[in-house]
Amino acid sequence: MSGRPNNEPVWPLFDLRLTFNDTMLRPVRETDLNELARILPDDFEHDPSSSLLLGLDLASNRRRLLFQNYWRNWGTWSVESWILDFCVIYQGQVVGIQALEAKNFVELRTVDSGSWLAPDYRGVGLGTSMRIAILGFAFDHLGAQVAITSARFENAASLGVSRRIGYRDNGVSTSRSPSGPCQLHHMRLTRAQWQESSLGDSVSVTGLSACAVYFRLEQ
Repeated sequence: MSGRPNNEPVWPLFDLRLTFNDTMLRPVRETDLNELARILPDDFEHDPSSSLLLGLDLASNRRRLLFQNYWRNWGTWSVESWILDFCVIYQGQVVGIQALEAKNFVELRTVDSGSWLAPDYRGVGLGTSMRIAILGFAFDHLGAQVAITSARFENAASLGVSRRIGYRDNGVSTSRSPSGPCQLHHMRLTRAQWQESSLGDSVSVTGLSACAVYFRLEQ
């Protein structure tokens, strides 16, 4: 009789753990969704291409989309293109989400990131810590060559995190948003710039070997 050993996880991505200082990231599980929906901040903007249900108010639609995006991201995973949502854990509490995503990653080696934090946990350095953790994972363990990110011009907190880590300006564009057209400030960080900062030296990653095939990594 053949098959997977009983102690071998069917979906090993759940066992990934990233840590930097007192911040830990682990992939979102379905059991996290109710808590994440509860703390979802009012200023979180959903994907403007998403359809809203007319029978729900905006906050309820955004909570619904959080659930649907979770199922979609796992259900459409491929080696080439993926979105990996991590719970941000601080002082034992789930306080937000840090996402890492890539399209045609095997060929382009470029990652993008996005995040949100519950309002009570902003302004204490978590935004920087969780971004450093995700970049250490991408550059030092997945073999990324470039990381990009974008934020509205008025989102000084996000742009400040990017600049502190070493991202460089990479242009401006006009984009759709739920509140209408907005100006996005794009930023870019190369592998060489990341390595020069030595920030990755303090990032710990565990659980990657079991899911190496999900990223086409050499064993």
